[in-house]
Amino acid sequence: MKSVNDIFRKETSIFVLLGVFAIVTVFLGIVLGGKFFSINNFQSMAFQISEFGFLAIAMSLAMLTGGIDLSIVANAGLSGIIAAFVLSGKFFNIETVGSGVTILIAVFAALLCSTLCGLFNGLLISKLSIPPILATLGTMIFYTGIGMALTNGESVRVGVKSFSKFSSRTIFNIPYIFILLLLTFILVSFILSKTKFGTQIYMVGQNSVALRFSGIDSEKVLIKTYSMIGFLVGISSLIIISRVNSARMGFGDTYQLQTILVAVLGGIDPDGGKGKLFGVALGMTVLQFLQSAFTIFQFTPYAKKLIWGALLLFVMILNFLIDNGKLFKISKKVKNN
Repeated sequence: MKSVNDIFRKETSIFVLLGVFAIVTVFLGIVLGGKFFSINNFQSMAFQISEFGFLAIAMSLAMLTGGIDLSIVANAGLSGIIAAFVLSGKFFNIETVGSGVTILIAVFAALLCSTLCGLFNGLLISKLSIPPILATLGTMIFYTGIGMALTNGESVRVGVKSFSKFSSRTIFNIPYIFILLLLTFILVSFILSKTKFGTQIYMVGQNSVALRFSGIDSEKVLIKTYSMIGFLVGISSLIIISRVNSARMGFGDTYQLQTILVAVLGGIDPDGGKGKLFGVALGMTVLQFLQSAFTIFQFTPYAKKLIWGALLLFVMILNFLIDNGKLFKISKKVKNN
């Protein structure tokens, strides 16, 4: 059996994050008490975390392959605009077709658009060997440009009321969209840990050259992964336009860096090949707890960025010290003195 020390060293980031989660939870409980630990506040957090959660999973998948996707927010914006065009009656008369059919067409259009955008990213990275950061930076600008050209920078209103209510519906006080996020976390975690495709994603991140000699086509793995990323982004775009009842390029801009923050906090190695979605879920929870506390404390956006940055640096430095055994050496010196 593995010793506790071996398990700790293997899952360093998870244990560190669990410690941070415990500290944050206890601190907020002492300072805010009932204001924080209330049904209304937890329900509000469940609504807020859902649309961001799909983007965080998408970014985590990109980082597991040793890459990154800077175009996820732009992709979500463009896909949302396509869906909003359908839901606004731009392409056909909604009353003639019916609201149910219109919603199905809008969902299909958004998911198709986002998946194709992800596929395009995968082709640029795999077939043309463009570094992921440059490829997705280029497509971020490209997708934003398409969305701005289609709307002239204006919002597109959703004309189907039943669709706008989707993001606010609950069952036993639990939002539908939060349940959908949990199911997605379980499904993607299963794919990563129990399927051949999931193993290949980790192998691409660890050593794509060795993967090629093993007979596995790394290009296909990247194309499938970025297509999957695009699909997840499409789900997020539908949740966003349902919440705000409209679509516009620029919605969710703050999510771009937050997804990277959550992935790194959750233990996803920026170099690829290491990390689990459980850690990402834990990182999302910590971030959402802090976000909720910031709102109660009425912190400015500048203070939020300061605390998020400090938290990220703290966790990364702590992980580095533990991984290299320096923290244990420091603790021994303190004991000896």
